[in-house]
Amino acid sequence: MIKIAYTSIYQHPLPDGPNGAPHRFPMAKYELIPQQLLYEGSAKPENFFAPAEIEERWILNTHTAGYWEDLKNLRISAKMVRKIGFPLSERLVRREKIITQGTIDCCHFAMETGVALNVAGGTHHAFPDRGEGFCLLNDVGIASNYLLENGLAKKILIIDLDVHQGNGTAVIFRAEPRVFTFSMHGRENYPLHKEQSDLDIELPTGCADEVYLGKLHATLPQLLSAQRPDFLFFIAGVDVLESDKLGKLSVTRSGCRQRDQFVFEQARQRSLPIVVTMGGGYSTRLADIVEAHCNTFRVAEQLWG
Repeated sequence: MIKIAYTSIYQHPLPDGPNGAPHRFPMAKYELIPQQLLYEGSAKPENFFAPAEIEERWILNTHTAGYWEDLKNLRISAKMVRKIGFPLSERLVRREKIITQGTIDCCHFAMETGVALNVAGGTHHAFPDRGEGFCLLNDVGIASNYLLENGLAKKILIIDLDVHQGNGTAVIFRAEPRVFTFSMHGRENYPLHKEQSDLDIELPTGCADEVYLGKLHATLPQLLSAQRPDFLFFIAGVDVLESDKLGKLSVTRSGCRQRDQFVFEQARQRSLPIVVTMGGGYSTRLADIVEAHCNTFRVAEQLWG
């Protein structure tokens, strides 16, 4: 049975933006994705599990002690709070700890069934010593180091297909040959300063399905053959959609679903466990975000369920 990490703390209350507009981060998606999957029968209540809070030692395997102490004691600078984009609170930090443990728990489930998914996560803009871009703790970074330290994986491939470069993840694993970071992202998108992943593919503004999928099809199988990983993480951001306010690409919802299916099929063909985190999505219509994310779960259910 496919397992999905989710608990109600994932949906965190945020203040309105200027002139009473909703906050630009679509926090409601975390509640709506499970609701939609249950409503349509793509998932059952027993597919879902509620993670606990992660132990601090696993955070400190990836993040600096100074940053973590400042974060948990709510004393990070106002400048960093602005870069993160969320008002800092005890509940927000607890939420991040639970989401990160969800990604670790998914690793164990994926080793049993082939795949596991976290309704949140993919917080790839969190660096060892700071957060930014709606990211406080780098859940995939922490989970990767957890696998390595516990001898559960020898070579990890992080497939980051969020429209924004996984800059924090690139820095975390810059000197770690056992983790290969692959980021395919918009060239003219946030972050303005790109870090160096093990492999970066930069996409031009307006890139549509044919070019987008063509680059992925030409790259991923070769990468899997060359790197021979024994564990995969997939950051399945849906901010590649043409409807996305921040994405600058022109991928259709069908193209995004084909992307997910291709990644999953590559994992299945090689019997590689894969953990999926949702990453970003900022379409004007919340329904477009939820539907694209739900497609990721639907494809996983079709292939493994």
